[in-house]
Formats: sequence, structure tokens, C-alpha cells
Amino acid sequence: MRIEEPEAGAWPDKRRWAAASHFVLMGSACVISGGLVAAITAPAASEQSSWSAAYLVLVGGVAQIGLGLGSAVLAPRIPSRASRIGILALWNSGNAAVLAGVLMNLNMLVAAGGIALVITLVLALRTIRHSTGPALLRRAYWLLATILGVSIPTGLALARLGGN
Repeated sequence: MRIEEPEAGAWPDKRRWAAASHFVLMGSACVISGGLVAAITAPAASEQSSWSAAYLVLVGGVAQIGLGLGSAVLAPRIPSRASRIGILALWNSGNAAVLAGVLMNLNMLVAAGGIALVITLVLALRTIRHSTGPALLRRAYWLLATILGVSIPTGLALARLGGN
């Protein structure tokens, strides 16, 4: 993983915010999509539509924004463009696989998506492993990672047991 040096200046500098921009854009798109799913399906809401809306907002959106911002801001050096794009692509393809797998009742697709999410989580955590950023932000990032790290296998197990 190639690392780019940040330019000197106030923390966090513009390059760090720019490094997070794709995560924020994609995460925001997921939050908006989740809201649209909720609004469109409200007249005939089902368990799947409610789950889909919540999943898009919380995992596809909020978690993605948190992971992207955290990696960009807390990493000792800004992760390379290739690393950021890889993490972004793997996170979003994993989420797409989980969402599609649950909606189509395809456990293997759910499992593949979950594995992609776990790999992405590990890659994202590696970007901040030597961080000297603010302790509160580091703790918040680890809390998010821990919640996701527990939720992903739990969700996979529930999907398997529930037949989804």
C-alpha cells in the first residue's frame, strides 16, 4: 500500500478532506437512497423494505462516511489513491452483495458480501494503526469498527438462520 505524504499545515488539511470526499459522497448517496426506499415503500411497508432502508442508511451510508473520514483524517499519512479506491469499491460491492443477497434470498451472496465487508474493515483499520490523531477520534473510529466487526458476522448468522 503506497502512502502519500500530507502537505504541511493545520490538521486536518485540505488533502485529507479531499481523500475522504468519495466516501462522503457515496455514503451520502446511500443515506438518501435509504430515505427514498423508506418513503416509496411506506404505503406498503414490509420487513424487507424496512430492513433495506435501515441497511442503506446505517451500513451503506453512516458507516461508510465514518470509515472514510476516519481513515483520511487519522492516518499518519494520507492513504494512496489506489488504496482509497480499493477500500471504497470493496465496501460498496460488499454492501451491494449483502443487500441483493438478502432481497433475493441467496445466502452465498450475503456471505460473499459479508466477507468483503470484513476485509474492507481490516484494510481501513490498517490505515490508522500508527495514528497520533486526537484520542477521542481514534476511540470513536475503533468503536465504529468494533460495532461493525460484531454486526457483520452477527448479521451473516441471522441471515443464514432466518433463510435470508
